[in-house]
Amino acid sequence: MKTTVDLLLHPVRLRIVQALLGDRRMTTAALAAELSDVSTATLYRHVGTLTEAGVLEVVEEQRVRGAVERTYALRLPAAQIAEEDLAAMSPEDHRRAFMAFTAGLLADFDRYTGRGDVDLRRDGVGYRQAALWLSDEELAEFAADLRRVVEARLGHGPAEGRVRRLLTTVLMPGVP
Repeated sequence: MKTTVDLLLHPVRLRIVQALLGDRRMTTAALAAELSDVSTATLYRHVGTLTEAGVLEVVEEQRVRGAVERTYALRLPAAQIAEEDLAAMSPEDHRRAFMAFTAGLLADFDRYTGRGDVDLRRDGVGYRQAALWLSDEELAEFAADLRRVVEARLGHGPAEGRVRRLLTTVLMPGVP
């Protein structure tokens, strides 16, 4: 059995997990449409691996032309790397993890810009970097404030007028 780190740090599996964030439920066909650069065989293999590991769960099954079509949902607690596993990772492991993370982010941005009708202001798209001078205590307070703001909106599900939006954060010390 693969460790959670091995499961989640594979670029295709990470993209599958990211596609299901926000309480989305998707069939393999819907995932294939969203991850169109991933071959069907590869996608099925990685969905199977994530399901077997308990990261994905089958929430619905229906017969379609004699085959069973499964709808999957993300089991968010199983899709997170434990603190002790993070602490045990080497610097090279962290570089690989960050590379997989940014590759998924780039793929999402490519799909957004590839759709043709791109208007960053209208769509609320932005990418910025700011330098904050914070003590450890101020950083903890900032992180708690940010967590409260995000958690207050995580429960919002799909509804009229709502668009699924991805919030991605990276926080690291600046080079002195």
